[in-house]
Amino acid sequence: MNDNISGWNTWSNAIEDWTDVSISELHGLMTGLMTACNAPDEQGWATILEELSFAPLPDSALTLLTEEAEDTVFQLKDKDDAYAYTPLVPDDEHDLYERVMALKQWANGFMTGFGITDCSLSIEENEMLTDLAKIGAIRLEEDEDYEGGEESYLYIYEFARMVPVSFATRKRKPIKELALISGLAIDAKTTKELQAEGKLPKPMPPVVDVMNHNNPS
Repeated sequence: MNDNISGWNTWSNAIEDWTDVSISELHGLMTGLMTACNAPDEQGWATILEELSFAPLPDSALTLLTEEAEDTVFQLKDKDDAYAYTPLVPDDEHDLYERVMALKQWANGFMTGFGITDCSLSIEENEMLTDLAKIGAIRLEEDEDYEGGEESYLYIYEFARMVPVSFATRKRKPIKELALISGLAIDAKTTKELQAEGKLPKPMPPVVDVMNHNNPS
């Protein structure tokens, strides 16, 4: 699948000036959430990203994220369509290093997104997340060859692709029920606003940092 068909170019243009996380990591985070939750509206996504200490997405990117999440939930709910799910990573015209790093970022994003759903895991799901974490922990220099080359990349890509397919069978919950944002009143202040007012003595690290602190890029 090339960059135009996959939507990579569309996403690249939409978040060109937004650099909090990569396209692949944001897509992984969205997918992780959508394996356990109903798709939120734009305000719901804005709230989630705020509570994760991300900068606001440009309007066009927020709309794109909202629409992609709706499509992903619809796709994953259907047993046949689910098998066609693909992580958003660059196509094979890009260097192998770039594709491996994008898949690593997608994996970390998925673990963050699913992690904040606070869902219980089956033994099989726990094993899959353990293996996905190994992808998220890949260390590779730009001038370093990826061990196993294209064949190894295709293997881990296919494994990562099937994780959300396997996770998407559970009953989905509304985003508003997530511990991350549950209990927030309409006019509730965000973490950033409370920090600015000095009501949180220590900055609260983003969930992404907490989950990856032992696996730096």
